[in-house]
Amino acid sequence: MPGMEWLNYHHLLYFWTVVREGSISQACKQLRLSQPTISAQLHTLEDQLGEKLFQRSGRKLELTEIGRVVYGYADEIFNLGRELTDTLKGRPSGRPIRFEVGITDAMPKLIVYHLLEPALRMQHLIHLICLEGKTEQLLADLMTHGLDLVLSDAPAGPESHIKAYNHLLGECPIEIFGTAELISPLKRGFPKSLDGAPMLIPVAGTVLRRSLDQWFEQRSIWPRTVAEMADSALMKVFGAAGAGLFPAPAAIEKDIRRQYGVRPLGTLDGVQERFYAISVERKLKNPAVLAISSSARTELFA
Repeated sequence: MPGMEWLNYHHLLYFWTVVREGSISQACKQLRLSQPTISAQLHTLEDQLGEKLFQRSGRKLELTEIGRVVYGYADEIFNLGRELTDTLKGRPSGRPIRFEVGITDAMPKLIVYHLLEPALRMQHLIHLICLEGKTEQLLADLMTHGLDLVLSDAPAGPESHIKAYNHLLGECPIEIFGTAELISPLKRGFPKSLDGAPMLIPVAGTVLRRSLDQWFEQRSIWPRTVAEMADSALMKVFGAAGAGLFPAPAAIEKDIRRQYGVRPLGTLDGVQERFYAISVERKLKNPAVLAISSSARTELFA
């Protein structure tokens, strides 16, 4: 067709394989080609697209922003090719819907599971991909359609300079948990009994940390900080070992008790944690996102 630019799919295949395998050397084994050959083909693809796809980070190759976009399309292309081959060979295709979700660092993992689980129960099969990271990077990936949704404990603010829409999934109180040995002497006089008690808390800068600091300061309660942690799951592991008390959403109390063998000491009256689905849609349309939103409001946070 006159004026149409044709993409060299051999070059795209080499690029896709390098990303999937994690390095050029591993891709060489998979493709049975030499390293200079693949390197040359990657440079040719970059020249054809007019963009750099990789950048050096020490000895490793990392994808650029454009590289991530190209990889997303390449993955769709070659998955479709595999489906075509399977169909022609008479195999059942039933191609799952690809659903990529970004999860901010501060999101409790048990909350994430309960939010995403309804999508896995849909009639149509879902191929779920979960990526954890910093809010700014996840929102950038959302805008380039590298992600379908971002789950966060804070809404995307105007400072992000990204046109995204916040959908409140729900909110719940915060409870303090700990081993039976730790909480037993603290039950009488709660919450004043938290003064001087060993505590595991979220790192500074998180929404929950700000709420906790404000709550303790207003009541002149000063727990003894044993550790600050960015990962809520790690905090629960330390808490289960008796290292200190820890805060967690009341919505997952049963899971925390069962999984970590700890007990709730009490609820911090007035401290609420909110959870958001952030999308590029003003009105949610993706069936998987609709399932998540509906279940969160009618079940998890009801």
